[in-house]
Amino acid sequence: MAENIEIKARCLDFIATQRRVQKLASGYLGSDFQTDTYFQVKNGRLKLRESRLDGAYLIPYIRPDKSGPKNSLYTKIKIDNPDEVKNLFHNMFGIHVVVCKKRDIYTIENVRIHLDKVDHLGTFIELEALLKPPHSDPRHEKKRVNELMETLHINKNDLIAESYESLLKMQDKTFT
Repeated sequence: MAENIEIKARCLDFIATQRRVQKLASGYLGSDFQTDTYFQVKNGRLKLRESRLDGAYLIPYIRPDKSGPKNSLYTKIKIDNPDEVKNLFHNMFGIHVVVCKKRDIYTIENVRIHLDKVDHLGTFIELEALLKPPHSDPRHEKKRVNELMETLHINKNDLIAESYESLLKMQDKTFT
């Protein structure tokens, strides 16, 4: 399994944040449109990601819902037939929610920076520091994420614990 240290935060001034990220980033992987179909599972999360840049992947992952830098364990399984998999998993587990977003992807060494515009939720920034055992130390990567938060002016009050999946479900409940 792969592991990273990550944060997600609301991004109230998207243009200013994007400028800071562009000045700091060493790489730009592109602008992507992603549809994440989350399935109902007992533990962790399971989503089918359909990406214009990367194709389709099934991504099971385990991550606590806490607002600060947190560990995430995941794997990515390449899918050649996303419609068939989506239909099968829909029948097996049920669909929990579908998240659609535009994502700009930047890098600073082993850290991926996502600037997201999520349908029905707004704008966000994510930092994901990929751990590469045995060379990476989770404590070092958490410190690095905290330093990047400061450099990019990510306010701790804007950090969110939940996934986009959970945020959309919470939003649905407030309208019912």
